[in-house]
Amino acid sequence: MGHIIACMINRADLLAEAVRAEQDALGTPPPVQHDGWGVGFYQADEVLHKKHPQPDNDQLEWTTIVRGIRSHVAIAHVRDASVGPRRADNNHPFRMRQWLFAHAGMVEGFSAIQARLLESMPDFLRRNIRGDTDSEHVFHVFLSFLHDAGQLDSMDVGDQAVLAALRSTLTLVDQLVNEIGAPRSNLNLVLTNGRQLYALRHGSPMVYVERDRLSVPELVEQGKSARPPDPVRYVLVASANQAPAGYQELPESQLISIDRDLKVTSYNL
Repeated sequence: MGHIIACMINRADLLAEAVRAEQDALGTPPPVQHDGWGVGFYQADEVLHKKHPQPDNDQLEWTTIVRGIRSHVAIAHVRDASVGPRRADNNHPFRMRQWLFAHAGMVEGFSAIQARLLESMPDFLRRNIRGDTDSEHVFHVFLSFLHDAGQLDSMDVGDQAVLAALRSTLTLVDQLVNEIGAPRSNLNLVLTNGRQLYALRHGSPMVYVERDRLSVPELVEQGKSARPPDPVRYVLVASANQAPAGYQELPESQLISIDRDLKVTSYNL
């Protein structure tokens, strides 16, 4: 299980400010229940991430997790460990080449289907799995379907290729879970290759918001206009129990794609 936010913005220097502007609407991840956190982002096309595999003693906020990050896109995740112990390799987001991936949910009956998930992957992807979580296995199933389509290393992979790989991933997981008689899995996913950001609802609620302005408190303190001189636009996605004011809720089994121009496109699975 876990909590996710993901943001794509046209001003890399203001990503943390965008998250701060949404903090009140998003709320704070549970300060006691969480089992660590992680954040992944990009700088000069290099994939970077920070992982903190233990609970914080102080109140944890999204702004704390993304503080100091300068990137056009980032995925942050707060973990509630349902599969796998507290260690960095089990913290989201997971990384493979240019891809980052986070999951809010749980694969039901994972231990009973883990071997069959591994059998579905090419050897080089099986060897890349470093942790114990159901989420990392689902990520590598997705990567294996991208690989089958010849799109794993493409920096300009199209939405249809991602959509097809996600459909195949969900079909396989749901089929295996159904065969063992387990309940339907919660597979809310967020993933990015640094150029596109994708969010999929397959279970509990997910929401997103599109903004075309941002107020920066430091500018107000300096007696300047609250808005930066250049236009600031961003799209932020989050797992949430209900949609805050101004946010849209993703319908069940819907994928949204956000491109570098911050255009949001919806697809039904």
